[in-house]
Amino acid sequence: MALLLLTFLKLVDGQVLVLMGVTLLVAGIGFCDDHAHVPARWRLLVHLVTAALALILLGGFPLLLLPWPLDGMLQRWLIDLSWLGYMFGTLLLVWFLNLFNFMDGTDGIAASESLFLSMALAGYANYLDQSLFYICLSLSAASVGFLFWNWPKAKIFMGDAGSGFLGLWSGLLILMAAQQAAVLLYCGLILFGIFMVDASYTLCVRFMSGQKWYDAHCSHTYQRAAKRYGHLRVLLACWLINIGWLLPLSLWIFVHPSQALLGIAVAYLPLIYLAYRFRAGQADWVDS
Repeated sequence: MALLLLTFLKLVDGQVLVLMGVTLLVAGIGFCDDHAHVPARWRLLVHLVTAALALILLGGFPLLLLPWPLDGMLQRWLIDLSWLGYMFGTLLLVWFLNLFNFMDGTDGIAASESLFLSMALAGYANYLDQSLFYICLSLSAASVGFLFWNWPKAKIFMGDAGSGFLGLWSGLLILMAAQQAAVLLYCGLILFGIFMVDASYTLCVRFMSGQKWYDAHCSHTYQRAAKRYGHLRVLLACWLINIGWLLPLSLWIFVHPSQALLGIAVAYLPLIYLAYRFRAGQADWVDS
């Protein structure tokens, strides 16, 4: 509804409505899975098709989004590999939407992450592109409205229909921001650090240890922390990490783009350590 109003007021391009329509495919397959199990292969197929269509509407994923200047020959070579950008961008968007599915397992965490990310990107977009600024604010408003009911103890839950949709749009907003300033790809990855590290670390541990990594489980860092300390404390800790650690680092990278890779490493290393301390992904963990 917000995007319809923004389009009517000519504050955003009408193409955004087409993009919204495409992304509803993810919400639709998630809704079906919430009510009657849908095999993983069909869900993945819908995710891939939706991400690819969304990327086409955005004009692709330029491989030139690097934190350092390139000489002319290398730039032309990367432009010739635009098909590789579409492949990488599609997989990145699919990973983003599944990150939200993986991490939507405790009260308020997914809505909080969506609110934090969209508000932070809105702050950057306000200086770069007003249309993107309004899109980010729209997602922020939807997230805060849902968070009111999802705050511990939660009264409603978003399910796969909501988490996949939010995850896809989080990825899209980061890519849209990166089209305005390449460094925002790295700022976005830093802002998304809690979800990126927890889900990726847990999945890698489960895969490397021979577990059925695709099965449902409760071995994420945030899940084990919630079991030990409670949902509210974990949620407040996530907000503290986001605002007190990841946001300042993203601002530093925005001002110093050449330090982008270093910034991601500095942002992620403490989160990796937390995952290690909570033995994320390991089947033999016992609460003490």
